[in-house]
Amino acid sequence: MSTTEPALLGPGDVRELAAALGVRPTKQRGQNFVIDANTVRRIVRTADVGPRDTVVEVGPGLGSLTLALLESADRVVAVEIDDVLAKALPSTVAARLPERADRFALVHADAMDVTELPGPAPTALVANLPYNVAVPVLLHMLEHFPSIERTLVMVQAEVADRLAAGPGSRVYGVPSVKAAWYADVKRAGAIGRNVFWPAPNVDSGLVALVRRQAPPATTATRKEVFAVVDAAFAQRRKTLRAALAGWAGSAPAAEAALVAAGVSPQARGESLTVAEFARIAECGKAGKAGEAGEAGKAGR
Repeated sequence: MSTTEPALLGPGDVRELAAALGVRPTKQRGQNFVIDANTVRRIVRTADVGPRDTVVEVGPGLGSLTLALLESADRVVAVEIDDVLAKALPSTVAARLPERADRFALVHADAMDVTELPGPAPTALVANLPYNVAVPVLLHMLEHFPSIERTLVMVQAEVADRLAAGPGSRVYGVPSVKAAWYADVKRAGAIGRNVFWPAPNVDSGLVALVRRQAPPATTATRKEVFAVVDAAFAQRRKTLRAALAGWAGSAPAAEAALVAAGVSPQARGESLTVAEFARIAECGKAGKAGEAGEAGKAGR
């Protein structure tokens, strides 16, 4: 056990736990365990986790970040898919932070299947997300848990750049727009490779998200807006008139929706804000409704 950070896991502790459990980090699940106590403390501090927070953590692994969160939050709910890790984590918490063990809950499930959690509604999401599923998991949690006010996730640096990118950026795309639907997003720091075991072949970054009071004002649903976003970036080198032709039913219909939304048909998706995508979805929806109405009249 570490002498400087009694509750937290150091490099030796992580390796001992993994050996005792017969755990070998797998690339399939993107497992890279944090072995540095200063890093997890920094994450908790950057996430601004306090005694009023119920934190949900996805992919807790051996519990490095879990223990640091438990020291500061009111409650922590960890979602773990791995059978061995899920079974072991409550014991690790009980051994390391016995006075806080009753403030911890474990959900043994794939985060993409989780739509409810035990106890009070979560106020924060803090996680070291597996690189291969980081964006889908993040968007899933933001969609299904509207009580989450603040999020801090550690992801691959390239993914962090995409999530935090603004319109006009070379890496601005689907993750950027969809994250912006829910929250204000920004980079919150870089993480070196040597704080992980095993050390990954890529750098990592922190992304902070603060939930918007409401998504962009529109009569279109989130699903309808995201359909426009997906279509626009599926052929990102094309103009929106061409890229949205399939979504709208034809290139002229796409142009009509774009003009109605105040967006140039010659623009490309990478130049639009989430609010502009919402206007396009709304105008496209109105255009389709009008066409349906005209068709109904013609059939009488």
